Amino acid sequence: MGAGEGKRTEARVLAHISGTRAEALAELERWARGYAPEHPRSPRRRRLFRDGDGFLLVVEGALQSFATRFTVAELLEDSAAGSAQAPGGAAGAPDGAGEQGERYADGVPVRPAWLGRDDLP
Repeated sequence: MGAGEGKRTEARVLAHISGTRAEALAELERWARGYAPEHPRSPRRRRLFRDGDGFLLVVEGALQSFATRFTVAELLEDSAAGSAQAPGGAAGAPDGAGEQGERYADGVPVRPAWLGRDDLP
């Protein structure tokens, strides 16, 4: 974001996905393929790369290139939700909480669907 020497990085959450990591990556790829950045205004070349748990979109314009990174990440803590999430379960939640679909006020599951699965890397 920004122009010239005042450029800065901006981050935002696109979505919360319940399911496997592979399902989250597939959804993220749909976001990355469909993303139309504001700059460059007249793109000359567009390349989408897969990198580990995400994607890198590089759009080349007449004068410079613009990059956007899309990453799958696990939510560990959210101050707006009023509670912290730690690996192995939610802080302040009894063991097994969230298995019935319990969610924080913002809709994020208290316990991610993939937690405790041994079929994931």
